Amino acid sequence: MKFKHLLLISLSFATVSVSAQKKKTTTAAPASASIPRPKLVVGLVVDQMRWDYLYRYYDRYQAGGFKRMLNEGFTCENTNIEYIPTVTAAGHTCIYTGSIPAIHGIVGNDFIIQATGKPIYCTDDSTVVAVGSTSKAGQMSPRNLLVTTVTDELRLATNFRSKVIGIALKDRGGILPAGHSANAAYWFDDASGNWITSTYYMTDLPAWVKTFNGQKIAEKYLKQDWNPLYPVDTYIQSAPDNSDRYEGKFAGAATPTLPVKTSELYKGRIGMIRSTPFGNTMTLDLAKAAIEGEKLGKNTVTDFLAVSLSSTDYVGHQFGPNSVEVEDTYLRLDQDLASFFNYLDATVGKGNYSVFLSADHGAAHNPNFLKDHNIPAGVWDDAKAAKEMNAMISDKYKVNNLIISMDNYQVNFNNATIAKAGVSEDAIKQDCIEYLKKQAGVAYAVDLQKIQTANIPNDLRSMIINGYNAEHSGAIQIILKPAWYTGHGTNDRGPTGTTHGTWNPYDSHIPLVFMGWGIKHGSLTRQTHMTDISATIASLLHIQAPDGSVGKTISEVLK
Repeated sequence: MKFKHLLLISLSFATVSVSAQKKKTTTAAPASASIPRPKLVVGLVVDQMRWDYLYRYYDRYQAGGFKRMLNEGFTCENTNIEYIPTVTAAGHTCIYTGSIPAIHGIVGNDFIIQATGKPIYCTDDSTVVAVGSTSKAGQMSPRNLLVTTVTDELRLATNFRSKVIGIALKDRGGILPAGHSANAAYWFDDASGNWITSTYYMTDLPAWVKTFNGQKIAEKYLKQDWNPLYPVDTYIQSAPDNSDRYEGKFAGAATPTLPVKTSELYKGRIGMIRSTPFGNTMTLDLAKAAIEGEKLGKNTVTDFLAVSLSSTDYVGHQFGPNSVEVEDTYLRLDQDLASFFNYLDATVGKGNYSVFLSADHGAAHNPNFLKDHNIPAGVWDDAKAAKEMNAMISDKYKVNNLIISMDNYQVNFNNATIAKAGVSEDAIKQDCIEYLKKQAGVAYAVDLQKIQTANIPNDLRSMIINGYNAEHSGAIQIILKPAWYTGHGTNDRGPTGTTHGTWNPYDSHIPLVFMGWGIKHGSLTRQTHMTDISATIASLLHIQAPDGSVGKTISEVLK
């Protein structure tokens, strides 16, 4: 009887519980009809931006540019490139694919097709022509890229409703980030002074691009001259502005100093804008025009604008990291970024867009500058080395001109000639390696097919393996000593400016800052990698990572 009573009580409570559960279910808020995402993602790649530039000029940055990103966003302080060579095409590709040259195939700006010995530029495509110009500069597309980008994956995830636009002065800086399925990529044509594209994307420029080109903005900026933002003697983060031992001059200029009378020097050579801060300003002008013209951020799905700021690279190559010109370029870029973020706030809406800023590579200090301050450094003459190795091979094996390229710190052989001559490739490689090991400035010379057993530090081995693609890479990888690089610009006093391409932190440690929708405020000092950028953006957007990605989501960044 007691058991029956307890059973009735239990059933009564169960009925009440079910009833309450039904009531709770019917009054619960309905599930969101869509996954929350930002209206627009903007990727900013600052070409040749060393990580320390975030802080080298921090005291003079304004509130709305780099400082806004650092103070509102999330900075990954220890982001590194995990392959060599560290160059523009490979860097932009890695950022947007999360992949490495071994997989995505873009091993350099230029490389050799090993099967044929044919040199190829990373975005060359003879099957297309320019749109907006008759220049050969328009014969470009992403067809040499072997994997998808995060921008491709966004297009796939939205059944191609998302708009993707790539913009850069450099063709490779606009094309490779935008991916295979982009609505458009635009780059600057020195011959016409126009922003152009190719028939890979379209057969006619949109009206808004034609309107922009009609304003002749590059010419307007050059006519303004490049004057310093502040008195030159207040640029205390730079060497004195008469350091012609370290800096390269503009053609026609008497000295490598500010101000630069671009109005007098350009003489119709409109491409001069690349080597001034105004190239970045004009690029962001076009980015604003693209947002308006394409109504980016007004879509029912997320749009993506991939912008590369190339003038920092041109200025850096010419003047070097310790120049007033580089400092002034970053102070001006800071102002341009502030203006661009304000534009995004006003058009897309603050809190409605996500932005990240990174770099494709850094840059070394000028070796003359370092040596003048008692720091070991040097320049290695790769052209001389190629000539001497070819002579050595000719004398020993009676085969001429077997070395066809020393690009990307690699020895590239004419493999067809080796096969035809019936000589031992392994013997030739070993002879060249022994020669290279004896050269001043060379730390290691490694047979790329035997890299797994090479007697080198593990970190270097990993970077070499990640950068090696059997179809596009050479036979021998050359690793120079720290602060050494192959010759860049020269005058009668030695090398001027700078370059990049090596494993060292000055080339491989890059900035990475996120800001906006879905981004926490904070910083991170644990090691992250360039390959992690697209994986993090993919997680932010709830889409698949690119198909060649080896990166990991930086979870600390995301809300």
